[in-house]
Amino acid sequence: MKRRKFLSTAAVGAGAAAAASTLPKPAISQGIKEIRLVTTWPKNFPGLGTGAERFAQRITQGSEGKLQAKVFAAGELVPPFESFDAVSGGTAEIYHGAEYYWQGKSTGFNFFAAVPFGLTATEMDAWIHHGGGQELWDELAADFNLKPFAAGNTGVQMGGWFNKEINSLEDYNGLKIRMPGLGGEVLRQIGAAAVSLPGGEIFPSLQSGAIDATEWVGPWNDLAFGFYKVAQFYYYPGFHEPGTTLSTGVNRQLWESLTGDQQALIASAAAAENNFTLAEFNARNNAALNELVSTHGVQVKRFGDDVMNAIGNAAGQVVADAAAGDPLTQRIYDSFIDFRKNAIAWSRLSDQAFWEARLLPFQYERT
Repeated sequence: MKRRKFLSTAAVGAGAAAAASTLPKPAISQGIKEIRLVTTWPKNFPGLGTGAERFAQRITQGSEGKLQAKVFAAGELVPPFESFDAVSGGTAEIYHGAEYYWQGKSTGFNFFAAVPFGLTATEMDAWIHHGGGQELWDELAADFNLKPFAAGNTGVQMGGWFNKEINSLEDYNGLKIRMPGLGGEVLRQIGAAAVSLPGGEIFPSLQSGAIDATEWVGPWNDLAFGFYKVAQFYYYPGFHEPGTTLSTGVNRQLWESLTGDQQALIASAAAAENNFTLAEFNARNNAALNELVSTHGVQVKRFGDDVMNAIGNAAGQVVADAAAGDPLTQRIYDSFIDFRKNAIAWSRLSDQAFWEARLLPFQYERT
């Protein structure tokens, strides 16, 4: 009896051991890395939040699950503007945002997101990848324990939503407007009261009167936020963000722990999302603009040349002043300005000339 009981128990134990061997092993024993990806964007917000989700999926799928990237939208793990510190300090592993949010760390970060009257989306890519921008960005971010990549672009943005018409520079005096980065500093120079707010706080601030005006991105995103419900004047062009690069920053300890293949995967995932996001914005904006105008009665207005010229003069000084903080930012500025000069010379004969030619009154539409 005792022998039979022992054999039965042994059989059960052997069966349990066999069953245990078929169960999934703990992630650490399989070499799986769990990656917390924090963002500055509202959850699943079109183009921005969804771009972060796609980026995470590219990492997880491309690594065949060895890198498990999970997205935490703004406020889910850390407040949106604390994403940088969370990744720098190791509370999270990767962020997805826009570098001008970190200008309090260094004004040099602005140059890797958007600079007033700076570079377009294609020009930003050209500078970062072929004009020395990435190397300077790596040097800047390394001081904060980060490895950065371009991971999206909105293209040229709109000038903003206003509760009153902007007919002269004086109309900016005392105007409370949401605008981050160097664009906000430019508006302060001409008399506005510019503030930086994360996306989720803009609509209630505009609705309550805490701010009088705001910029965000462009028609597709602005329609989703419903700004037309609280402001009717929609201005262009967006001098402050001519081609805003979205970015990702990877914690250096994580980056250095990855294999060469995994590092290449993250770099490729960021590059793919950089291209995909810009294409998505360009595909969606016009239909959204038509809806804003035809369905919601939004008035689209162009800033006058005198206003743009005055803002441009202020922008040139603000951008130069931003470079004076430290030697590295000065080198970033010098590289950026030199590239901008060359880009303008070429775009005048290429993109700009073509756009002007395409607007000539020849017959081309479908008949």
